Amino acid sequence: MKKKTICRVMAAAISCSMLLQGCAGAADNKEVAGSGTGNSQTSSSTGNSEKANDSGNTESTGTIQNDAANASEASSESVAPIITPAEHRDKVDTTIFVKKIDNLPENYICGMDASSVLVEENSGVNYYNYDGEVADVFETLADSGVNYIRLRVWNNPYDKDGNGYGGGNNDVATAIELGKRATRYGMKVCIDFHYSDFWADPKRQHCPKAWEGMDLNAKSDALYDFTVDSLTQLLDAGIDVSMVQVGNEINYGMSGEKAQANVTKLLSAGSKAVREMADKYGKDIKVVIHYTNIQDIPELTNLVTNLGLAGVDYDIIGLSYYPFWNGGFDEMQAAVQMIKNDYGKEVLLAETSYCYTSEEGDGTGNSISGEGDIVDGYPATVQGQANMLRDTMAAANDAGALGVFYWEGTWIPVGKPTDNNSEKWETYGSGWASSFAADYDPEDAGLYYGGCSWDNQALFDFEGNPLASLNTFKLIRTGSDAPLQIDAIPDVYRTFVVGDKIELPDKVDVIYNDTSRNTKVPVTWDADTVAQIDNSGQQSINVPGTVEGTDGEPQTIVCHVEVKLPNLVVNPSFEDSDISMWKVEYEGSTNPTDLQEKADDAYTGDFAYHFWSGDGDMDFTIYQELTDLEEGSYRLECFAQGGDMSGDSNLELFAVVGDETYKKTFMVTNWAEWKNPVIDDIKIATGDTIKIGVHYTCNKGSWGTVDDFALTKN
Repeated sequence: MKKKTICRVMAAAISCSMLLQGCAGAADNKEVAGSGTGNSQTSSSTGNSEKANDSGNTESTGTIQNDAANASEASSESVAPIITPAEHRDKVDTTIFVKKIDNLPENYICGMDASSVLVEENSGVNYYNYDGEVADVFETLADSGVNYIRLRVWNNPYDKDGNGYGGGNNDVATAIELGKRATRYGMKVCIDFHYSDFWADPKRQHCPKAWEGMDLNAKSDALYDFTVDSLTQLLDAGIDVSMVQVGNEINYGMSGEKAQANVTKLLSAGSKAVREMADKYGKDIKVVIHYTNIQDIPELTNLVTNLGLAGVDYDIIGLSYYPFWNGGFDEMQAAVQMIKNDYGKEVLLAETSYCYTSEEGDGTGNSISGEGDIVDGYPATVQGQANMLRDTMAAANDAGALGVFYWEGTWIPVGKPTDNNSEKWETYGSGWASSFAADYDPEDAGLYYGGCSWDNQALFDFEGNPLASLNTFKLIRTGSDAPLQIDAIPDVYRTFVVGDKIELPDKVDVIYNDTSRNTKVPVTWDADTVAQIDNSGQQSINVPGTVEGTDGEPQTIVCHVEVKLPNLVVNPSFEDSDISMWKVEYEGSTNPTDLQEKADDAYTGDFAYHFWSGDGDMDFTIYQELTDLEEGSYRLECFAQGGDMSGDSNLELFAVVGDETYKKTFMVTNWAEWKNPVIDDIKIATGDTIKIGVHYTCNKGSWGTVDDFALTKN
């Protein structure tokens, strides 16, 4: 997950997906007290523990090898499924509108990643059913149509003192406890091996601590052994493991290896382990290879081609698809169909999600705010979340995908935003990362550890009640005809230049719960506020308005009006085909910049100046010169984004007037985390020429774009 994140990347991606970070470690004589499913106490020299009681006090000891034996002895019988009474299982919240998906296979995967449930419960979280009663969240998920549970597994998510890295502290023992509960309620289980001690995604693929210093052959053997040992414990515990991910979002590496030849060797070791365990236990277990950044079809094609060339044995390609990061449905479907048609492999969406609110649940900040970073037509409402989930599943089904997994739909706050939740995050691992992860992941967790950045994308509210959108998994098979009502009225934005005639729209877009009924409706703007708009100077003003609701009652809307000074930069956002006014100077033999047409990497429009180099450090300047400006004081700004910058990189917005140089240094941090450096009070005299632009000195492998320059007179 990977765009406009606050706590981490989580982007590339952001994933998660971008968006989130991951953790793993070793528990050593660590005692934890909590509630929800009961207190738990663990003790292990390697960080893997057997939690033997699903719903009460638990105690465990032993290494990973001993755990396998203990699990086999303690849990050799299968997990008996619990049959929920029909009157409860059929209880459906029909306050949302859901359009039936036609031609949906009976075995279509309606999956949920629920990896954080145990640490949430240990932190004091209660989950409720649709009757408002405290209930096992896995029962509620099954009642809502979820048929598959995905659980991530880290090798050793603890430091040397047994302190958990956070993000769920998802060791094998945690997967066993959660997997038993999923199996009990009739859901299949997908095990998502990260082969890391913490989050693995496009930004990080750290080697597990125990494998550091190993050569590739030794690491492959260790990965094989870890997979066999883990699956032995899981299968001996009676868990219905039907799918295994060998790695997580491995576009750029796995377990500390970056070369694709090395990665494919590790994948083959993991796949071999899964095949042998499936044969030993007489189970059909599918092997999944997981990628993200699926909007980049050439990259995805190269990755899947390499799997074939290396002879990697697998069944399914899993794709992360976050509609706010990874493009529209057409792009997702193109990726699915390319893999099916060109490589003959099955495909599923291994991760997806969407926000239901713009509120922040625990005071940490969210990966997606739910305001300026959502998909047009899908507001941050429960209905908007349901529509996005339904439409994603429909588009995936139309493209031939096996189904979807919703990412971390149960990850909710462990306290109010006004509470000091740090102790719970640190003690139980219910935040995305704890401070203890700093030694393992210093560049992310060490800087940004804290709470959950995903709570506004859960399918439960902040108090643990299931949202109506959770029932989307069930309602896609039957449909749900809720009464027509307005779900959202998007704010209107109008920008004018000084001297322009000010005109506000007579009609505005309205989004209904049934989006096929979306239309424009008449709007009435507040006359007194409209009269305050002044086009003679710079101004920002919000104009309230009303539209008639479906029940006849007025509903409010806001028009954000901005009157701006004229921008004196020529072709400031590179949208015009003639870019001759922009010059590029660079050190070295290769120009690391190019004009890129890619809306996702542009601040506005489709174009931006892009930079990257795989050959060496970069030193370049992008600039233009302007003359015949009025005497006075000026303001210069631009927007920039990017990442993978080393600490000694230097990024400057600059203006040069005669012998005077004005500079503003800044740093880019991640994909779509736009920085807006500004220089005020640039003095220009009559006849002066001003040179404006950016100068970057940065490391090999760093990347980004710059867009939307503006020079205005104060």
